[in-house]
Amino acid sequence: MSISDSKPRQEKTASVGPVKRAVLTAAQPLTRYDEDFARWAFEQAKALRNGDFAGLDIENIAEELETLGRDEFNKLESILTVIVMHMLKWDHQPERRSRSWAITIRIQRRHAAKQIQGNPSLKPKLSEALAEAYETARLTAANETGLPMRGFPPECPYTWADVTERPFAIDPDDA
Repeated sequence: MSISDSKPRQEKTASVGPVKRAVLTAAQPLTRYDEDFARWAFEQAKALRNGDFAGLDIENIAEELETLGRDEFNKLESILTVIVMHMLKWDHQPERRSRSWAITIRIQRRHAAKQIQGNPSLKPKLSEALAEAYETARLTAANETGLPMRGFPPECPYTWADVTERPFAIDPDDA
C-alpha cells in the first residue's frame, strides 16, 4: 500500500449546515483500506482533489472503480430479475394476475431504461444481463408460485423486446 502511517494527524470538524464532518489535517495518519473503508474513501477523495498523488492507494482505488462498474451491471441484472419473475408469474398463473404485477413490471422497466441511459456501455451486455437475470427470476417464480421448476423453461423465453415492450394491462383503459 502506498499510504504512509508515519505522520500523525489531528482531526477537526467543520459545520456544513446542520451536518458536522471531519476535516483531515496533515497531522493525522491516513487510514488503511482494510481498517475503515468509509474513512479511507473520504481520505482518498480528498487526496485526489488536493493533487496529493503520492498519498493515493492506487491499487485499491482501481479495484473500487472496477467494482463500481460491475455494480452498475448488477443493478441492471437485479431490475431485469424483477421484471422477468413477474412475467413468468403472469404467464404461468393467469388466474392470479394482478394490477400490482403489471405496475411492478412498468416501474421496473422505467428503472431499467434509466440504468441503461445512465450507463450506455451496458447496451452490449443486455443479452448477458437478461440471461443472468432469468436464472434468479426462474428460481424466485418457482418459489413464489409453488409450481415445479420443470414448468419453467431452462432458458429465458423472452426477448429484449418482450421484457421492455410487451403490454401487461389489467384495466381496460391501461396503455
